[in-house]
Amino acid sequence: MEEDKSKSVETAPRTRYSDEELEEFRQIINDMLVKARAEYNTLRQVVMHNGSNDIDDTAPSFKTVEDDGAMQLSKEEASQLAQRQYKFIKNLEAALVRIENKTYGVSRLSGKLIPKERLRLVPHATLTVEDKELLEKRGKR
Repeated sequence: MEEDKSKSVETAPRTRYSDEELEEFRQIINDMLVKARAEYNTLRQVVMHNGSNDIDDTAPSFKTVEDDGAMQLSKEEASQLAQRQYKFIKNLEAALVRIENKTYGVSRLSGKLIPKERLRLVPHATLTVEDKELLEKRGKR
């Protein structure tokens, strides 16, 4: 009878990742956060540079009208990219909170563990691929 209990424990689905596994994901997320914050700061500098009288304004310039248009487009693109990067940073920070709460890697829809391979690629994922597809079919995200 004892053997039956041990077999059922071994075959029972896991409900969360171990502390060691969570630590691996924490490191992945922290590494991504360092890079994401650096990129965000760079994008913010591009957006914030508004032609204030710095050294660039005194340097000889061969700008044309097209160059000015390209510069503006670049600032607009940088602004959009900065917004996306900010959202990405917030999602990564939320993932760190889930690690602290030991709920990281659990699909918010089904309660199933999100595969490690998915979490290594998308560490802020809150759904399994199947759950994500199910929500998209329903027209919700």
